Amino acid sequence: MNTKDVIVVGGGPAGIMAAGIAAHRGNNVVLLEKNDRLGKKLLISGKGRCNITNAADIEGLIENTPGNGNFLYSAFYTFSNQDLISFFNELGLETKVERGGRIFPVSDSSRDVLAALMRFLDKNKVKINTGANVKRIVEKDGSAAGVELADGTLLEAESVILAAGGMSYPGTGSTGDGYEMAKRLGHSITPLKPSLVSLVAKEEWVKDLQGLSLKNVSVSFKNSNGKEVFSDFGEMLFTHFGVSGPVILSASRHLLAYDFKDVSLFIDLKPALSEEKLDERVQRDFDKTSRKQFKNSLDELLPQKLIPVIIELSGIDQHKPVHQITREERKRLVSLLKHLEVTIISARPIKEAIVTAGGVRINEINPSTMESKKIKGLYFAGEIIDVDAYTGGFNLTIAFSTGYLAGTSC
Repeated sequence: MNTKDVIVVGGGPAGIMAAGIAAHRGNNVVLLEKNDRLGKKLLISGKGRCNITNAADIEGLIENTPGNGNFLYSAFYTFSNQDLISFFNELGLETKVERGGRIFPVSDSSRDVLAALMRFLDKNKVKINTGANVKRIVEKDGSAAGVELADGTLLEAESVILAAGGMSYPGTGSTGDGYEMAKRLGHSITPLKPSLVSLVAKEEWVKDLQGLSLKNVSVSFKNSNGKEVFSDFGEMLFTHFGVSGPVILSASRHLLAYDFKDVSLFIDLKPALSEEKLDERVQRDFDKTSRKQFKNSLDELLPQKLIPVIIELSGIDQHKPVHQITREERKRLVSLLKHLEVTIISARPIKEAIVTAGGVRINEINPSTMESKKIKGLYFAGEIIDVDAYTGGFNLTIAFSTGYLAGTSC
């Protein structure tokens, strides 16, 4: 096989995989990263534990990639999640499966994941240049010919792999530079929006619940016409601006079509009980606290922080003796507990999103090789492509699989 000079732009998961695989095939590879070290975003992924991938089958991976999942068939079949697990195991990193098929390192440390990837680069003799800010990709006669750095330095190569990330978490280096480089070469960029992002609420009472985590709740999002657009069960969190947590982040991907507006969140605080059974439960609690004031009757039913908010929203006087609460008032309380409504008015900024939805248009990339259809010798990998998935290890799987495919094709 002919040895080529290959430049990889971006030292995240996609870029590291692409560089290592390209070098493993005998190429001379330079990995350029503008930060002072590789993998800054990887280190904070999964709250520092790094959810490497997911145990779902390939159809499951596609189903969990609402942003152009079908584009990834070749990438996933060329380098599957099972291949990825074996890859890390061979590098000395043990993995484990958790709820929802999430795969984590046994050590629960993203640093160990990065250390394994660094061993991979070292083993394959990849030259790493940190502090290397790429200004543009050099094109000659319709082919990639290298890159120009911000200081004017020109680096020549026969293949360039662009894995510069998206626009989320700019502090880690994902500042959207790659999109501009692709646009200068004639590529189209679909609208960039936050995905897997916390949501902003209209109601002021939400701020009173800041820090409250609710586990085992059901959530449902409905548009202004009352049509359900998403539902899930799990954990959520109230914040100073609205709502967050696993079920909210997953839901946010479905709200992109509504631009995060004119949508209401309905929280079922007691999903294990029907309204009838919950009413019976409330009646039993009321019987035990019949001589107390209403404000002192909900301790066994709700978290302390939530009680004042529920009392206010119920419209029942907090000082009212429990035995004087009417049937209508009790029914109203039960309905509130099953359908606590939060009005969503926007998402948090894209810089706070876990991933960027949008990117280099997929019909301009060959899905079998990740090569540009416009510029020969230019390849794409990772978040810069217009693909995005739910939480659960799916986005990192995309990064590693597309990086592998680009590295084997260049």
